[in-house]
Amino acid sequence: MAKLVYDKDGRLMYTKEMNDEGYKILVPMMMPVHFGILMDAFRHEGYNVELLDTDGPEIAQTGLKYVHNDTCYPAILVIGQLINALESGKYDLNKTALMITQTGGGCRASNYIHLLRKGLKKAGLEQIPVISLNLSGLEKNPGFKISLPLIRRVIAGLVYGDVLMSVRNQTKPYEVNKGEADALVLKWQNKLAKDFNEGKNYRFKDMSRILDEICLEFSQIKKTDEKKIRVGVVGEIYVKYARLGNNDLEQFLYDQGCEVCLPGVMGFAAFKIDNRIEDIKLYGGSKAKKKVCELMLDYVSKTEDMMIASTTKYGFQPPSKYAHTKSLIDGVIGFGSKMGEGWLLTAEMLELAETGFENIVCTQPFGCLPNHINGKGMIRRIKEINPKANIVAIDYDPGAPRVNQENRIKLMLAVAREELDKRVSVKADSKKSKKVDRRKILQNK
Repeated sequence: MAKLVYDKDGRLMYTKEMNDEGYKILVPMMMPVHFGILMDAFRHEGYNVELLDTDGPEIAQTGLKYVHNDTCYPAILVIGQLINALESGKYDLNKTALMITQTGGGCRASNYIHLLRKGLKKAGLEQIPVISLNLSGLEKNPGFKISLPLIRRVIAGLVYGDVLMSVRNQTKPYEVNKGEADALVLKWQNKLAKDFNEGKNYRFKDMSRILDEICLEFSQIKKTDEKKIRVGVVGEIYVKYARLGNNDLEQFLYDQGCEVCLPGVMGFAAFKIDNRIEDIKLYGGSKAKKKVCELMLDYVSKTEDMMIASTTKYGFQPPSKYAHTKSLIDGVIGFGSKMGEGWLLTAEMLELAETGFENIVCTQPFGCLPNHINGKGMIRRIKEINPKANIVAIDYDPGAPRVNQENRIKLMLAVAREELDKRVSVKADSKKSKKVDRRKILQNK
């Protein structure tokens, strides 16, 4: 067992000795498609990471045992999943560490890590070091460094994940041979994970080629031409993406006969970078920091261009540019509303309604103030801008019955189905009318 080293504030650090001894680093699940690729970006850097895919009611119950029930629901689930893994008996507790993200913002993502350490102490697991994954300089560990190549691999992994998620979602509801889209996602996950572990296909010159190959293969899947209800999903980032957080919402919507759209995580990354720039514009600050953030935002914008080019080339609906998404809230909500998902939540709903996904599920942890303001609080304004918007806000909480959540979504889908039937009927009548007119013209001739 490596020697335990503490900083001046009494924080247990993850040391180089721990990494050299091959400490297992457990990572909580959020985005299955993306995170499966990202783990090998970390493995290539020499970190022995393992992604947790456990689920079930025991996760929330473990979280509630060590975290106050008034705490943000994602915190309860993430901490519950990590401590549940430690208590499972599968890991050597003297050679295990945990990793969790920390954004540096004013919302829960900056505070999870302290709640986790408090929970570990309560569980008698104080010897487990917790690594903060952040780009804000909040916490540093001698045994864990975020290098430039690692950042580039992480960005590439998020780009590949966004495109795989998008083209899968546009293919899966219509596939003739069920299961092909999911099988293709798994194939590409495994390939990209292997490539990342070998240090390949994360550079710009590689990404454009790989994105084309992904979109080409998905475009070759045989599809039906049936009409489906199109549903967008937005909300707090963990509850929006994590099956554990939203009771497998995506699969539920597929089972209801829907095509699902989840805005990609690269838009959220751009939002977080742009927030730093807007802060300096609003309140002043370092010009050097502003320049660095502008360069980072330009890098993300170039990856957006590649995603748009590849998806468009092979007949898929491309993701919107972040700059366009941002423009949609002009005169609707201010850029200073940036806690949690902030104004981006409002913008994504406007974007979805604009691109044909006017049926929207807004997911939020119960009592999440930023989401209640920027999500539920903006529904009326969004409907004024786009009357076709059909939005339902769903709260997620340890005590919220799943059947109640799904019944509310079904009511939204009932309205969506009526609208879809009307459009199909009008289109059919229009075609019939054109045929009759053509016959009359031919008869007159």
